Amino acid sequence: MCGIVGYIGSRSAAQICLEGLHRLEYRGYDSAGIAVVRDGELDVRKVVGKLLNMDASLAETPLPGTIGIGHTRWATHGKPSLDNSHPHVSMNGRIAVVHNGIIENYGELREQLKAEGYEFKSQTDTEVMAHLTQKYYEGTPGAPGDLRAAVVRAVQDLRGAFAFGIICADNPDQLVAVRRFSPLVVGLGEGENYIASDMGAIRKETDKVYVIDDDEVALITREGVELTDLDGNPLQREAFVIPWPADAAEKGGHKKFMHKEIHEQPDAMRACLAGRLSDPDQPLVLEGMNLTPDEIRGLHKVVFTACGTAYHAGLVGRFLMEYLAKIPAECDLAAELRARNPVVLDDTLCVPISQSGETADTLVALRDMKDKGSKCVSVLNVVDSSIARESDGVVYIQAGPEIGVASTKAFSLQVMTMTLMAIHFAEVRGTADPALLRELKAALLEMPRHAEELLKREDDVLAVAQKFYQLDDSLFLGRGVNLPSAMEGALKLKEISYIHAEGYSAGEMKHGPIALVCPELFTVAVAVHGDVYEKMIGNIQEIKARSGPVIGLIDDGDSLMGEQCDAAIWVPQVPEMVSPLTTAIPLQLLAYHMADLRGEDIDQPRNLAKTVTVE
Repeated sequence: MCGIVGYIGSRSAAQICLEGLHRLEYRGYDSAGIAVVRDGELDVRKVVGKLLNMDASLAETPLPGTIGIGHTRWATHGKPSLDNSHPHVSMNGRIAVVHNGIIENYGELREQLKAEGYEFKSQTDTEVMAHLTQKYYEGTPGAPGDLRAAVVRAVQDLRGAFAFGIICADNPDQLVAVRRFSPLVVGLGEGENYIASDMGAIRKETDKVYVIDDDEVALITREGVELTDLDGNPLQREAFVIPWPADAAEKGGHKKFMHKEIHEQPDAMRACLAGRLSDPDQPLVLEGMNLTPDEIRGLHKVVFTACGTAYHAGLVGRFLMEYLAKIPAECDLAAELRARNPVVLDDTLCVPISQSGETADTLVALRDMKDKGSKCVSVLNVVDSSIARESDGVVYIQAGPEIGVASTKAFSLQVMTMTLMAIHFAEVRGTADPALLRELKAALLEMPRHAEELLKREDDVLAVAQKFYQLDDSLFLGRGVNLPSAMEGALKLKEISYIHAEGYSAGEMKHGPIALVCPELFTVAVAVHGDVYEKMIGNIQEIKARSGPVIGLIDDGDSLMGEQCDAAIWVPQVPEMVSPLTTAIPLQLLAYHMADLRGEDIDQPRNLAKTVTVE
């Protein structure tokens, strides 16, 4: 969602903030702003719409200054406007604040501050922090004029989730940052330092950061960084070294980040398998789970929880955990898990899944499950993220940075990691035929090669997209372990092309959705070989009998299924339990090319954000 960048040093703060904000565009936003301190005054520049507007504004009228904060806003409180965009400024015009998250008690604070004479210019929750900081800056007992002390005192009045970057015209040598339940890092340089809500924003400037934890405060100067808790106790922290190169967040010759990331999947799969699986005749090794063999053997239930694309990966995990490891398994949307108030049995394992490790609903679900006594082993991409720090164990998917809002390689790597976990649990528990497990491990080792082959067939997928992209409605059907594949394919298409798409069990067609079938609605059927293959043939025939065009995602050489479909997307035949990995790439390519043919903004689809940090 919203993005934060801040800088203090000797170079142009506005330019560094702007460049960092451009690297955060993938998070989704509708307005932007930058504030700098210059000659003892705050200078604030805001725009509505894309950062190109800020580029033009700064090119026409530069914003000099060597300390500054920048922000891209995704509207929550108040519509996109100059007044509602960040940075927000205190009533005396001396303090500027940027904020990610939500202040839950902003309404009562706003009324209290109004009664004290403070005037508000925006509809946002953030503006209360600017006024509170001024209030305590001017009147902090024993420390008037102490910016850090004022910020700490203001934060103690807040409820909710937040990451703040704050500067003051009276303190041109200090940048203060603080967080609670919203990601924030401090970048470390020589004679200059940074803040950001995402490491990628400042990776070109530095590869070393402090990852700030909840209720920690950073006082940042040109010379260094002081970390304390809210009580003023000093904190020691090892610098985290960002594990990807500075150019990892560039398009690398691809038209869109999404396209680049689809094509990165073969190498990402190799990275995910490295050190874990090298020989189908050897047991899997999954470090980082912090589960003993006895704990795995004693599990009574596994609960997967996630949002969006990660939820679909969790559905695959649920299927495989029961099929292979014989453990009762559930998969809940993280936003609904706490509302359901689930019963947590002894020896329950919770598996939160998140690309960013900052997904607010998933983080809340993790905390709720831990409070109920569950052990939590998370499946994540971003190292040292909030979910990682609060988990009992972590299995990293090793996807590298993912910039496109519509997740692609992270989904495939989450599915691969789910498969590795299920096989590992089955090996430890002795619940599956060793020959089957060997077959699945051998298939996983072949998966990077299959991914390369699927990418070579991109023109074939494009040809299918060209036949159907002008239609506005679609159904995606699957069964068994590939029902989540159909659901994910529908999500990808609706996210970036705005074609109405619904993912269903093919067995549910006759119970309602078949009423939608007509020549103007196309159906994508995931119909690879497996236990549900013959049933899929019958389901496709039901659609064809009602003049509905069908795109079949089918195994190489399957002439029988090919005859049922109006168009075919061919995939290498693999064991059914790993087929979600071969079906993912062509479904991603289909969505990408339909959106591209329709002229949509693929990397920044409307109304969506990459990292959702509010519930």
